[in-house]
Amino acid sequence: MRWKGRRVSTNLEDRRGVGGAKAGGISILGLIVAFVAWKFFGVDPQMAYQATKQVTSGQQQQATGLENPTPEQQETAAFVGTVLADTEDTWSQVFKQQGMQYTSPKLVMFSGTVNSGCGAAQSAMGPFYCPADQKIYIDTAFFKDMHQQMGISGEQNQSELSTQNAAGDFAQAYVIAHEVGHHIQNLLGISGQVQQARQTANEAQGNQLSVRLELQAECLAGVWAKDTHQRTQFLENGDIEEAMDAAHKIGDDYLQKRARGQVVPDSFTHGTSAQRMQWFDKGMQSGDINQCDTFKASI
Repeated sequence: MRWKGRRVSTNLEDRRGVGGAKAGGISILGLIVAFVAWKFFGVDPQMAYQATKQVTSGQQQQATGLENPTPEQQETAAFVGTVLADTEDTWSQVFKQQGMQYTSPKLVMFSGTVNSGCGAAQSAMGPFYCPADQKIYIDTAFFKDMHQQMGISGEQNQSELSTQNAAGDFAQAYVIAHEVGHHIQNLLGISGQVQQARQTANEAQGNQLSVRLELQAECLAGVWAKDTHQRTQFLENGDIEEAMDAAHKIGDDYLQKRARGQVVPDSFTHGTSAQRMQWFDKGMQSGDINQCDTFKASI
């Protein structure tokens, strides 16, 4: 993935830091279990925040940024900022074509724990979008966890990133683009409509709505990928495979089978591996936001 030399977004908040709050008292295994539970059992982020407050109640100090960032930390910020800028360029144009004005989310990089508009959060939850403050939160250590803990493949070609033992660069970009997809859904009122519909739905119906919301975000990430490649020719051989491998390994069926040896389809909240791959590809192939209506389509 070619990313150097392009615009870096100013909508970046760096709250990483040695003095930042840590996930006190939680083992690595505990972090993985908590992350997987949130990802495929569909625990509402705000509920998850409350559940983890007891763990972090003694950790009040917030990360306020890096005073002396290492070269790797500087590179990560530049990479994340470049991907975010690419999403801004894509969605500003798409919204303009629809007669609307796009407002970019802020992206917060943090270490360990962080306070968000949706409550206190920690890295165990993985990257997330908070509609209350319109910010995306990512503990950048997650990019290494993707490879080391979740088994997502590493770089498939020559990378401009120097970081070792992490997921491939385009897999990392795909994660950011997916969370931006949730921001798009929030701006368009889709997230609010889903939340309202879930209030009168039973558990299985509510989970199905969540799946459709997640698959739409996958499709929107694909739209971003196609548009950015048309503008910058940033994709290289193996990049799409990196994203597809990530989509496969965060599918509900894959995670449930890995964790419990069996799957419970009615409990799916993010979509199967095949569905996630299919809808990312649909967005990538079409480049058309109108092809991302997962609420009317058969999924």
